[in-house]
Amino acid sequence: MAGFASLAEIEAFEATPLVERDLPGSTYAAIQRTAAAHPDLSALIFFLQGAAYQHAVTFTFRDFLARVTQTANMFHALGVGPQETVSYVLPNLPQTYFTLYGGEAAGVANPINPLLEPRTIAEIMNAARTKVLVTLAPFPKVDVWEKVSSIVDDVPTLETILQVDIAGYLSGIKKLAVSVMRLGKGGAKVRARVLDFDKTLAQQPADRLVSGRTIAASDVASYFHTGGTTGVPKLAMHSHANEVFDGWMSGLVVGLAPGLRNYLGLPLFHNYGAIAVGLGSWIHGTGVVMGTPQGFRGEGVVPNLWKILDHYQINGLAGVPTLYKALLNVPVGDADLSALRVAICGSAPLPVELARQFTARTNVNILEGYGLTEGTSVSSANPFAGTPRIGSVGLRFAYQEMRVAQLDGDQFARFCEPGEPGIVIVRGPNVFPGYKEAVHNQGVFLETGDGRGRWLNTGDMGYQDADGFFWLTGRKKELIIRGGHNIDPKQIEEPMYQHPAVALAAAVGRPDPRVGELPVVYVELKPDMTASEDELMAFAQTAIGERAAVPKQVRITEQLPLTAVGKVYKLPLIYEQVVDVFTAELRGIEGAATVDVRAEGHKQWGTLALVAVTAQPGVDKAHLEAAIRERLGSYPVRYELTVA
Repeated sequence: MAGFASLAEIEAFEATPLVERDLPGSTYAAIQRTAAAHPDLSALIFFLQGAAYQHAVTFTFRDFLARVTQTANMFHALGVGPQETVSYVLPNLPQTYFTLYGGEAAGVANPINPLLEPRTIAEIMNAARTKVLVTLAPFPKVDVWEKVSSIVDDVPTLETILQVDIAGYLSGIKKLAVSVMRLGKGGAKVRARVLDFDKTLAQQPADRLVSGRTIAASDVASYFHTGGTTGVPKLAMHSHANEVFDGWMSGLVVGLAPGLRNYLGLPLFHNYGAIAVGLGSWIHGTGVVMGTPQGFRGEGVVPNLWKILDHYQINGLAGVPTLYKALLNVPVGDADLSALRVAICGSAPLPVELARQFTARTNVNILEGYGLTEGTSVSSANPFAGTPRIGSVGLRFAYQEMRVAQLDGDQFARFCEPGEPGIVIVRGPNVFPGYKEAVHNQGVFLETGDGRGRWLNTGDMGYQDADGFFWLTGRKKELIIRGGHNIDPKQIEEPMYQHPAVALAAAVGRPDPRVGELPVVYVELKPDMTASEDELMAFAQTAIGERAAVPKQVRITEQLPLTAVGKVYKLPLIYEQVVDVFTAELRGIEGAATVDVRAEGHKQWGTLALVAVTAQPGVDKAHLEAAIRERLGSYPVRYELTVA
């Protein structure tokens, strides 16, 4: 079916019980089923370089199932059982997908962001009790092996490392040049045995799971890392049923079908690309075109993306606001985009003006959705078959309940009326069973007393309108979302407290037109202690375990705002950043005599900027207003503008 047009259509679809939908019992069974039905359709197409996108390797569904099966058998041969962990620290490669779904067929897969600092990678592997690690072989200008080799001896459960060699996708003079460039590199000695991924995989049968494992829908399939704070990392457990349902429904809402193609440039350590785009496509017989190990960040990808979409006749594009912003600066030229039928945006708020400009350029709607790792991947999306409401995160998934509630502390008080803001809660087959460590589950789930099971407290604030569309207004969890990447403020604040001069630290997001938000940290110094902002910035760069979380600014303040009970109150800091950014953006704008910006709370939009501009005598106010809206339209902050 071609998606849902309204909440009424979702409710009609739910008249058939989910159990009668005959979903596969595991991610492996899902891939098996599609391979049996469409063996010769393209499942995965991969090209290594953005400027040479025409040169690709293709895996049919028959090929793809064979590689996943061999990968699972390889892990089994290395001693991985159903409850043991295969971690991967990899960029986007076919082997990354083989590892994810082969790892889930043999044991539990654990994706790890290769951009994390080494000590953070080690913490995640220890929390996951990694037995086998898949990572990169040494490669010029890529530091993954150097990172990994420096910490793997600190993971006592690790027995085997499988290296993926990117040079396997090169040929001729390029392959020879790489061989010369890495002479003398990669000589680090590690305790675990080190094997070549592809050579070891080739020794395994491709027609069956040697283990004979029967995978239960409730079995844990994966551990996705959701936080980088110090202490025990938060690993969200996904069951096979979680991933199969979320992938199936993600594809269903955008009308995926056999023979269509989606483009993937999202990282495969995150559930959006790994599950919603990957598994969501394959369950419906849709192929995935994956460009470069660095995804959208790969050299030459964005400048050539319109041509890539044309060349591969891409039907669906999944991205984040930064991608769509960048594409508006790339001329379409003579690229034929007639095959493109849908663009999906998730992971970060989508500026309304950006969505309008993209649709005007391509005649394709961007459908904004909402999800979180604890909900496997996606929980709601704007309707593909109906009319999207720009600025909303759309309608809930079928078979998954999604409501807005008033809470009394961590306890449920009541459901909200349409238009009334509260906390978004979800319940259904995509909601995870919990974090691996029970200590992290406190306050995560709610009981409403209806006897039908617990709800996930998303921590996100929003409201539902009378037609069932959800609108987010803020984040109770205070996450900073940089280019679709979630940054917990504690990732910044806790390391800053290690500096001897820091008394209090508060990290907030600074609005940014390219990546949505950039982290900024405010610091209050201890009495009689001194430190400069430059000194604290240098400290942050070494102390914070994730590059994306390193603040772009450190601001020393005499006193941080506090609540009545003495907790740091961040809203004034958030408002200050909005005022600072908008004022700087409009400073000196042609035709304006004065610019005044204030920020305040708003029950629907969370934060609202109030922008008042006085025009110079003789200036066309309509023209000035249009110029201001063009400048502010790329920011994810709602604003009200008056021009006098």
